[in-house]
Amino acid sequence: MERRKFLQGAGMAGILAAGTAPAIVNAQQQIRWRLASSFPKSLETVFGASEAFAKYVSEATGGKFVISVHPAGELVPAFGVVDAVQQGTIECAHTAPYYFFGKDETFAFDCTIPFGMTSRAMSAWMFEGNGLKLMREFYAQFNIVNFPCGNTGAQMGGWFRKEIKSVKDIEGLKMRIGGFGGRVLAKLGAVPQNIPAGEIYQSLEKGTIDAAEWIGPYDDLKLGLHKVAQHYYFPAWWEGSTQFSVYINDKQWNGLSAEYKAIVEQASRAAHVTCQARYDGRNPGSLKQLIAEGAKLSRFPKDFMDAAFKASREVYAELNEKNANWKKVYPDYSRFLADQVQWESVAEGNYAQYLASQKL
Repeated sequence: MERRKFLQGAGMAGILAAGTAPAIVNAQQQIRWRLASSFPKSLETVFGASEAFAKYVSEATGGKFVISVHPAGELVPAFGVVDAVQQGTIECAHTAPYYFFGKDETFAFDCTIPFGMTSRAMSAWMFEGNGLKLMREFYAQFNIVNFPCGNTGAQMGGWFRKEIKSVKDIEGLKMRIGGFGGRVLAKLGAVPQNIPAGEIYQSLEKGTIDAAEWIGPYDDLKLGLHKVAQHYYFPAWWEGSTQFSVYINDKQWNGLSAEYKAIVEQASRAAHVTCQARYDGRNPGSLKQLIAEGAKLSRFPKDFMDAAFKASREVYAELNEKNANWKKVYPDYSRFLADQVQWESVAEGNYAQYLASQKL
């Protein structure tokens, strides 16, 4: 009997040493999370980033870690996701961080600020610079761990019911604009409105607002904004790119195994790339269709751009004086941006300009 027990024990030890019993030694906990999005399901580009994130997590764990994705308003309101994650009401969320600049303007660095970084520069700052480190330190105040999860690239300047001939036409203009750009526009006399995507069309149609920006051609076409405002302007100086983020409650994050943490991180990065690829792939054809259906494409007047740039610097100087969180991040962000602008203008900027001048 003793010999049989010893042999049985030795046999199990051999199996474990050989790594042939994953069900025993590598068993992972079954996890179910809920993700609240700030976006409607109809916008499959940005909402799709959270779906892609959940899909990659599930696939990498063999279905053991499942994240159900819920559109804006289903679990919490579009602009209620920070409070819900912070309080642990939900495990995670997917949003545009600049929606919450009213809580603290520093949120905007995780998304975009006027005359800020392009999408490539933003990814470089987050993953190769100090961006992710600085934002993680900031988000600790809100019990949040953040992960970049999607980017739109440079956006369009939006839809206007009337033509914009100079900066003077901005005075008194009621415009739906998300995040930080509205604060700069307010310095120029505009009246910014923060309206969820699903309400933009009706607001333009009823004349509640005079103009609206969302993202770019593909999403704008889906929302039908060209049917209620024909003047389509570029560029969106307030959104040289817009990064989305997954927010995870810190207790939920800390409760994950090292393996699951690695999977979540890689899934968010994969979804990050997928989102940008969808926008870049779909925007060109959508812009052509918008123009064919009557959209009037125009560049913003230079005096408007110059006035907005000056106003943005005034806003940043004010924040450096009164917001300690902002003051901690802005110098690093600003230095990184300056270097990236120089590099991008030398390389891709000149290359793109040359190609645009040719018959392709």
